Amino acid sequence: MTVKAILEQKGHDVFTLGPNEQLSEAVRILAEHRIGALVVTNGDRKIVGIISERDIVRVIGKDGASALEQTVRQVMTPKVKICNEHHTVNEVMEIMTKGRFRHLPVEKDGHLDGIISIGDVVKRRIEDVEREAEEIRSYIATA
Repeated sequence: MTVKAILEQKGHDVFTLGPNEQLSEAVRILAEHRIGALVVTNGDRKIVGIISERDIVRVIGKDGASALEQTVRQVMTPKVKICNEHHTVNEVMEIMTKGRFRHLPVEKDGHLDGIISIGDVVKRRIEDVEREAEEIRSYIATA
């Protein structure tokens, strides 16, 4: 199973914001859409960073409520691990596990094309295991 198959099922929509937005705007978008991360892009959907709930909690823990006045650029992770549509679910799981993060932007031709979350990966793995179990049951029943 590949990232392309996941995106075909879930879609390519990604919530983004610019690096010069205030952190308070990132918080608003995350809360409004009940998501855990935003991809930070410039005007042409080129990925320049990612900001997660964890990033925000860390800076608020350090700087207090005034942190919400900082720019996204000051808080985001600028070196973003990405994947492409040809990565497998297992490869994506490995990238997420090694990096200890839960969101992985998908890039195509140098631009943002989607995002894969740990929830997407777990859902796909469960579907695969259930399908395999059903195939084994069917095989045993016909043997």
